[in-house]
Amino acid sequence: MQFQQLQYFVAVAETRHFTRAAELVHVAQPSLSQQIRALERELGVDLFLRARGNISLTDAGEALLPLARRILADADTARHEVQELAQLKRGRVRLGATPSLCTGLLPDVLRSFHDRYPGIQLMIEEGGSHDLVRELARGALDLALVVLPLPAPAPALTTVELLREELVVVSSQDAPAPGRGRKSVRISDLEGERLVMFRHGYDLRELTVAACRGEGFEPDFAVEGGEMDAVLGFVRAGLGVAVVPWMVAHRAGADLRVTPLAKPGLSRTIALAHRSDVAPPRAARELQRMLFEGRE
Repeated sequence: MQFQQLQYFVAVAETRHFTRAAELVHVAQPSLSQQIRALERELGVDLFLRARGNISLTDAGEALLPLARRILADADTARHEVQELAQLKRGRVRLGATPSLCTGLLPDVLRSFHDRYPGIQLMIEEGGSHDLVRELARGALDLALVVLPLPAPAPALTTVELLREELVVVSSQDAPAPGRGRKSVRISDLEGERLVMFRHGYDLRELTVAACRGEGFEPDFAVEGGEMDAVLGFVRAGLGVAVVPWMVAHRAGADLRVTPLAKPGLSRTIALAHRSDVAPPRAARELQRMLFEGRE
């Protein structure tokens, strides 16, 4: 049984006409009829009742039709999957992420992705979750790493939790340790500390300010408005302390002191988001798979 024979059989079954079926599959009518006869000989049954001007399926033909359609559909799906994989030789992925994730999570994953698919252009946009959600909604991004919960009102997005990350306090090695040098500090220990604070709209700013207010005090900003690299630089210079993700602090270097927050501490939940009404392109889905692999 040949794939082409099944194509011809389905064409005749759907048109109930040999000539029209031949036109549909772009083959001469005698060749189509010959292949149908060969299929019937191989199966040992007639598939069609042939009468002048009236072609109908036999019981055997009725039984074969759904199976043949399924085989053709599966083959079509396989062909498209292979073609999409081949297309990973060229293309682009538009990924949004908060600056802290660009610093901590993404470098290793993006290096692995680039090594595997060097022809795929990676376009990275940094921003807070509010900005990234807006860019996803208008179709400017394929995927975005955002902090949950999403800002309200959020557009129709599909989110899958990627990781939960603890926050820590970083300070200059040359400055007094926060919390009087204890191995861990409470949020309340930040009262009276000068904080290096991120710009408005930054998820870490909102989380830190809310935690301080939850302990009954307003944070004291030494300097504010920076992105992640600037905040770490200001802390190194001794301008104050900052609350940052553990993943960023881990990569920040020996010139910064890293102090955990005492339990229950602070954490944030990172999710991978895309529009619910549009499937991400093949290259974006492959990057998504690698992000989740890298988490394990």
